Amino acid sequence: MCRHASVIVFALLATVAPARGQETVRDVVAFLLTNQSVPTSDFERDRAAAAAVADTIARALLVNLTSVPIATSSSGFLYRLNSDLGTVERASPSFGAVFVERALTPGNGRASLGISGSTSAFDHLDGLSLRDGTLVTVANKFRDEVTPFDTESLTLRIRTSRMTLFGSVGIGDRFEVGAAIPFVRLTLEGDRVNVYRGSSVVQARATATVSGAADLAVRAKYTLVSGHSGGVAAAAEVRLPTGNEENLLGAGKVSWRILGVASTERGVWGMHANVGIVRGGVSDETTFNGAASIAAHPRLTISGELLGRQVSELRDLTLMSAPHPTIVGVDTLRLAPGLTGSTLLNAVISTKWNVSGTLVLSGYLAWPLVSRGLTASITPTIGLEYAF
Repeated sequence: MCRHASVIVFALLATVAPARGQETVRDVVAFLLTNQSVPTSDFERDRAAAAAVADTIARALLVNLTSVPIATSSSGFLYRLNSDLGTVERASPSFGAVFVERALTPGNGRASLGISGSTSAFDHLDGLSLRDGTLVTVANKFRDEVTPFDTESLTLRIRTSRMTLFGSVGIGDRFEVGAAIPFVRLTLEGDRVNVYRGSSVVQARATATVSGAADLAVRAKYTLVSGHSGGVAAAAEVRLPTGNEENLLGAGKVSWRILGVASTERGVWGMHANVGIVRGGVSDETTFNGAASIAAHPRLTISGELLGRQVSELRDLTLMSAPHPTIVGVDTLRLAPGLTGSTLLNAVISTKWNVSGTLVLSGYLAWPLVSRGLTASITPTIGLEYAF
């Protein structure tokens, strides 16, 4: 078939009516990735590629919604027994960091309850913009031309709002238990756009909005070594599959985390390090977190944190090329999952203000340092905690 005839055939086959989305968030993602306008003469390969990419995007969302670190449930107020005076006193002038655990526990019978709220707008996937239509999912290209002449691209607008309830209580002077339950509202809007020789047509549009509880986290921490300037502790966390897996609010299976904690605090300065492993859930992980804090005022703590995660099942995306089965000189490009394993790195800066008594108001900003997985430019959060 000559090139001009091929172009005419492609133009005729590319004209289809826009469609609407499906029922669950997974359905919507799969629907938006299913090629309906670029003729490839290989439906099975199209379907397999769409399913694989949909699973990759869903997993990237799950990594952010169900396995993302939850703010520590430990109280900002830590107490210990002064054996010389026989009285209980504040163990640290700092109220601690947001995500990075401290080695000390709040003290026997000391409890805290809190609530936090945040919102994120995810705008990139592996460094590719989700907003401007440059995320090509399938395309046809003549081999002697630089750019494809017929493409389908995806635009996604993904926003999450999260409210987390958390609490903890000290049992004895070295042991602490706690729990946190996030409630999430997820909104996903997407368009599948066909661009043929510069002319664009919206082929499909779908939306989904879901809300509900995400996975419940149950925690425990035991101080192994404690001193006036710091300590060492071991912590564990189990996440129970209380969220809806099909709507990407839950991982669908139990995960557990074991964490080593080391802290040193001298005067108003504090340094904390956490290293751990995660098994089950969305993916196995290795985590490495650090924080530095300063009690700038008896009522105000400022901290900076670095959060690292090696996520084994988070895959990147790349365009793969294959010869068109029926058109000579044409290659078909399909978006496909690449290598597994990604290192995620985020920075956090926070303030904690002791408003009155044992009431602490916190606020922080988090942002990604690497372009892997789904990323939001910045995530603001505000929280309130009461210790008693």
